[in-house]
Amino acid sequence: MEEQELRNIVVATGPELLCEGLVARTWGNISARVDDTHYLITPSGMDYEKLTADDLVLCDRVRGTFEGRNRPSSERGVHAIAYELFPEVGFVIHTHQVYATALGLAGFQRGSFTGDERVRLGGAAVAGYGLSGSKKLQAGVRAAMETGAHTVFMPHHGALICGRDHEEAMLRAKLLETLCRRCWRGTLTQEAVLPAAQQDSMLAKVRHAHPNARFVTTDALLTLAALQKPLRAQLDDMAQMIGVKMPCAEPTASSISAALRHSPAVLVPGIGAAVSAEDPGDCEALGLLADKAAISALHVLALGAKADLGLSDAALQHWVYVHKYSKRKG
Repeated sequence: MEEQELRNIVVATGPELLCEGLVARTWGNISARVDDTHYLITPSGMDYEKLTADDLVLCDRVRGTFEGRNRPSSERGVHAIAYELFPEVGFVIHTHQVYATALGLAGFQRGSFTGDERVRLGGAAVAGYGLSGSKKLQAGVRAAMETGAHTVFMPHHGALICGRDHEEAMLRAKLLETLCRRCWRGTLTQEAVLPAAQQDSMLAKVRHAHPNARFVTTDALLTLAALQKPLRAQLDDMAQMIGVKMPCAEPTASSISAALRHSPAVLVPGIGAAVSAEDPGDCEALGLLADKAAISALHVLALGAKADLGLSDAALQHWVYVHKYSKRKG
């Protein structure tokens, strides 16, 4: 296949992943093999809906060099490993899909999927944890792939899916999410929701101090908020955008406003969560992240497992996001 055609396929895959709910905003990355030593990959921090074929970066997996007007994704190392280990692989997708992320934290076993399901996924394994873009993460992914697995859970982070082409990789990504949703063990309780008029009045007051604030109400967030306990970061993307923990607030304008001064997302009983950021797009992303974090937390809680990120890892990721990544995204 000609390089230009590959570029067009990679660019078209971004909106497809967004539509399927497998990524959001700029999260995740996509690549395609050009030849034995080169692959195209999406750049770091660019909106999939604005991406063009010329924005993609051409990488040399052997030399570790790249060509293009943008910097490649920080996860290019794990893509390079896939192309090195699997000569038949022509397309790789790194997703942040919700239920696969939860199962990657706890509960995945050989018996989680049937034999036929494992074959359709090209094999599945869990990698060792490492910070995004780190050699430790690459070593963990390599070890998982060396078992023959073409679908790899990246704990606290997401999943890496390899296929012969775009079609096979997408089919595997969608199948993985379906299977992981079946394996989810969380319990959703029927929590009372504050009346809409009361929420509207409260939000109007909160917006005096936080103009872009919004309330996010989902079953998972309502269930978690009802526990009235702060949520320690279990997911890299939560640590990056929200911080070491998501605190709790009382369902009053003053309590929510005070909490939002210290955290961009807070749990609120009867509402779910309140989020705030300078950029409305970031508010939307915070809402998605809060819900995803709640879904993972409820799964981990039901299994009685431990999945909190180390405090230093979570704090470092938040610092890097605030001081570096957020300034160049878009």
